[in-house]
Amino acid sequence: MLPSACGTRVSLILANARILPMDPAMTEIERGWIALDGDRIAALGTGNPPAGKALDMAGDLLMPGMVNPHCHMPMTLFRGLAEDVDDRLFRYILPLERALVTAEVVEIGARLAALEMIRGGVTTVADMYYFEDRIGAVLDASGLRGVVGQTLADFAAPDHGSMDEGFARLDALADLYRDHPRITASAAPHAPYSTGLAVMERVAHWSAAHPGLPVQMHLAETRAELDWAEKTHGVTTVEVTDRAGLLTPTLVAAHVMYPTEADMDLIAARGAHVAHNARSNGKAGRGIAPVTALRARGVKVGLATDGAMSGNTLDLFSQMAPAAMFQKIAGGSRRPLPCAEVLRMATIEAAATLGMADRTGSLEPGKQADLIRISLSDPRLHPIYDLSSTLVFAALPCDVRATMVAGRWLMRDRMVETLEPEKVLADALQVARRFRAKIEEIDKQADRGQTDG
Repeated sequence: MLPSACGTRVSLILANARILPMDPAMTEIERGWIALDGDRIAALGTGNPPAGKALDMAGDLLMPGMVNPHCHMPMTLFRGLAEDVDDRLFRYILPLERALVTAEVVEIGARLAALEMIRGGVTTVADMYYFEDRIGAVLDASGLRGVVGQTLADFAAPDHGSMDEGFARLDALADLYRDHPRITASAAPHAPYSTGLAVMERVAHWSAAHPGLPVQMHLAETRAELDWAEKTHGVTTVEVTDRAGLLTPTLVAAHVMYPTEADMDLIAARGAHVAHNARSNGKAGRGIAPVTALRARGVKVGLATDGAMSGNTLDLFSQMAPAAMFQKIAGGSRRPLPCAEVLRMATIEAAATLGMADRTGSLEPGKQADLIRISLSDPRLHPIYDLSSTLVFAALPCDVRATMVAGRWLMRDRMVETLEPEKVLADALQVARRFRAKIEEIDKQADRGQTDG
């Protein structure tokens, strides 16, 4: 039985709504209401709402805002760049980052990402990149909830020249957001092969000294990473991570494409989490991650977008269908990864990977009022026999009418209220022009090199 609002303080009621709370019972409310008390959910129920200030949702769907546990927000500026070039990371991306990625550019790209996510129904995001203090400022101003992860790697980084400098930035980030209600700092060692055992051990010590803060890392993402672990340490890359002391309940491991059976057992035993990037993995030709096997072991797996350079879009609607279909292809059946489970991976299970399931990811009394309003009026969504199936395979980000975080509307009637969309786009296009000029310079240098050869 769902609770009433009796005896609770109510600041706003969202009435006449279809509601998908994403509670453990996967309750669906055909017609109901949600009562808010400031930034929190006070109560929800069926039928007519209690007395109070009410907004008519006109039968639209209310569900938790989606949680994206792995993203590189500023890389919106790399979207669509050299899509069919196998060596684009070394030919274009790293040179562009070294030459042109500044704190200002990071902020511009992060604003573009924030705008896209708000319009696509994402209310929480875990980011790992550079100048994360500036990304945190964008998240704060836009009203989103987020994790900001300071990237640490042994290749040239735009915001630090040594590991000591990188850790200094990490310490400053943790201090900056120590008491922030929506922004959480995070260590983000890039990957085992790009940090090495010593740096990973240093991150593990930092993590132990900062309990409750997540650690983000790419793990078992590529065949080259597996080869590195075998040649350098004689074990798998997951085992290297465990040896460093990083395979813990605070770890959000992105991708996990190529774990062995023993690796998956180890991940489960250590309580580490996984961020699954189906669209990005598929575009890179990497295959199908063993999501069904990981979840069968009790591993929490959140559905993520990766950066726009890799997955192109930062909404989770675009990730849900590929995630479901890839598991069905791998299993040779319609049964693997049912639609309701995909929705959980985009909401409450993703929140759990970030250690936030106590405050977001579902619509339950006492939790933060992070929710989205979805119009179900488009013909492409009807008839609705199974709401989960409709959302996974037919809904689009443009169906999101409104987005709320901590009781504050970030978007209403498709109008984003916390950012200036025209300026966001204009600034991004200016950076893109600089990127395009640099790409032409790189190509000319390559052509000259071939001619000289």
